[in-house]
Amino acid sequence: MSVAVFFHAHPDDEALLTSGTMAKAAAAGHRVVLVVATDGALGLTSSEYGDPADLAKTRLAEVQASADALGVARVVNLGYADSGLGPVTHLDGTGRTRFSDADVDEAAGKLAEILREEHADVFTSYDPTGGYGHPDHVQVHRVGARAAEVTGIPVLEATVPRDLLVKGINLAAKFYKFPPEFDIDSYRRAYSAKEQITHRIDVRHQIKAKRASMRAHASQAVADGGADRTLAAFLRIPRPVYDLVFGREWFVSPTHAGPVSHDIFQPSTQQDVTEEIRR
Repeated sequence: MSVAVFFHAHPDDEALLTSGTMAKAAAAGHRVVLVVATDGALGLTSSEYGDPADLAKTRLAEVQASADALGVARVVNLGYADSGLGPVTHLDGTGRTRFSDADVDEAAGKLAEILREEHADVFTSYDPTGGYGHPDHVQVHRVGARAAEVTGIPVLEATVPRDLLVKGINLAAKFYKFPPEFDIDSYRRAYSAKEQITHRIDVRHQIKAKRASMRAHASQAVADGGADRTLAAFLRIPRPVYDLVFGREWFVSPTHAGPVSHDIFQPSTQQDVTEEIRR
């Protein structure tokens, strides 16, 4: 049995970026641990979910439900405050430091402690842009890179080929009208270029678990007035198309050389090399 630790900024990030890989690893008998840096108290949602403290409780319950659907053995919250997407103070109302303002060495030390405790074989963080640039996501990259440095445990940076992402958003737009503030151009600059991808994981057999993980985060699927948010739009995509768009997950390894690997635990095999040439 190997151990994989998946490090994310907020509850629901795991559902979108790595839930298929998590479910695949768990189904294969590996130990899967999910670490979130924050409780997601500043997530965008309907006011029916209450104030940030109420929303935090909801989102932590949602991430546990998501983890249960994926076969995750343990969920850990590092306890930092959500930084949100707008101006906020350095500390939240309870005196906690915003994750984006946290000392990188301190946060990496907390993550490293979990990695060592779990005897992790690999762990995941985010690419240098933090995907779409959320300050907490950028911080996940910094903290993950530092934790990899101090522990020597290989890190894979969860990402998406940006050209495929834009295609997926265009497909979703056929079934759902995005809000006026939605900026598709920002996604054309987000995540990673196709040629940077070092690991591509086939998760088509884990689609049921991935959809369950997404559905678990109900608070992140609605806005005031009953309007849907992006997560709900993705779940509205018909299954055949959904399977095509979400049937693979991608990672970048800062140290990987050679053809694209199809296993987060093992280097490329000759079969992988042959398949990659055929593509």
